[in-house]
Amino acid sequence: MTHAGIDTSTAHPARRYNYWLGGKDNFAADRESGDEIERRFPGMRAGVRANRDVLGRMVTYLARDAGIRQFLDIGTGLPTADNTHEVAQRLAPDSRIIYVDNDPLVMTHARALLDGSPHGRTGYVEADLRSPETILDDPQVREVLDLAQPVALMLVAVLHFLPGQGEAKKAVDHLMQALPSGSYLALTHVTVDFMPPTDAQGYLAMVESGRLDIWPRPEAEVQDLFEGLDLVEPGVVLGTRWRPQPGQEEAEARLVSFYAAVGRKP
Repeated sequence: MTHAGIDTSTAHPARRYNYWLGGKDNFAADRESGDEIERRFPGMRAGVRANRDVLGRMVTYLARDAGIRQFLDIGTGLPTADNTHEVAQRLAPDSRIIYVDNDPLVMTHARALLDGSPHGRTGYVEADLRSPETILDDPQVREVLDLAQPVALMLVAVLHFLPGQGEAKKAVDHLMQALPSGSYLALTHVTVDFMPPTDAQGYLAMVESGRLDIWPRPEAEVQDLFEGLDLVEPGVVLGTRWRPQPGQEEAEARLVSFYAAVGRKP
């Protein structure tokens, strides 16, 4: 069944993520998929919340410490608290942000809810990470962002939807090659490295059977995504360990199960 181009019969990552965060912008297929994953891996929502938290810390670092004023956020997801533009423009009102997602529902909500600062700009593009050239050539991207000036490429919880060895790196390389020196790559990526062996085996079995669309990558592959970039301290680490707030409570590593890292293009 579809509504205005939206396929409600198949789970979509952005809507499932919204469901896990307690939102209402999701359909039965999204909830069923989310519940199945949660049954198999109890505590999954802790990782989802941790992923949202590290997004805020990354944007804070980029806007406050690195002086970045342009953000290309691909795989936006449905709007919730402290979106990229809200964090960036709180620190630097003149920040410019482009949101990209391949779900029409996400773009509908984004245009309605994600109002930027009057001093900055916020734009929205419906496109797919698997076609990076389409994103880079989009008139809205070119209008809002000056690609001759440094840009922070935000790939938070999205690259693991590109299955297959080397697929994530191809997309990252294509995008980063188009950005100038002084640009940054900020990403998070699911892994089974922190799971007990039996959980990791069960996870991979769900991926192979098509019941799970989140393709995990080991640390070495995530490190490889930053080839040619200068990693910002503390490097590629468990998401909750990337520049945590003082007193921040750390969830169990097996529940977080994603890497986080930021790198600068020399």
